[in-house]
Amino acid sequence: MNAKLTIRAAEPQDEAAWRALWAGYCAFYEVTVSERVTGATWARILDPASGVAALVALAGDGRIVGFANYVVHPYTWGTQVIGYLEDLFVAPDARGRGAGKALIDGLIVLGERAGWDRVYWHTRENNAAARRVYDGFAAADDFVRYVVPIATR
Repeated sequence: MNAKLTIRAAEPQDEAAWRALWAGYCAFYEVTVSERVTGATWARILDPASGVAALVALAGDGRIVGFANYVVHPYTWGTQVIGYLEDLFVAPDARGRGAGKALIDGLIVLGERAGWDRVYWHTRENNAAARRVYDGFAAADDFVRYVVPIATR
């Protein structure tokens, strides 16, 4: 991990910084997430019973420069839980300094300590910058994702 970065669990006082980064993440993926959903997501992150949590990356000056939102859940191929890295984002002015890698490393360490079976994630095929970081952890597998929006059926 980059010595100038601290990785820790999100805390209530991180909300404003997390929201600013969340807005950047949503803009990057060209999605609009309502205030109601954003508020509910933050509430879940802070609720230890929800299964949703987040790690944040703090620069040496204490500024939050990135987050890793994740979901811990059971799965049918094993008896342990697994960690799904759902959202990873680093502020544009902090990129290239190891924050993304440090957040994933932090999540892996958390999983090791908690006895998870694995950590997994996905990204867009053309997200070359992220994939350069991700390729340092594992090779992409051959799974193809299908999404059926239930709300519009």
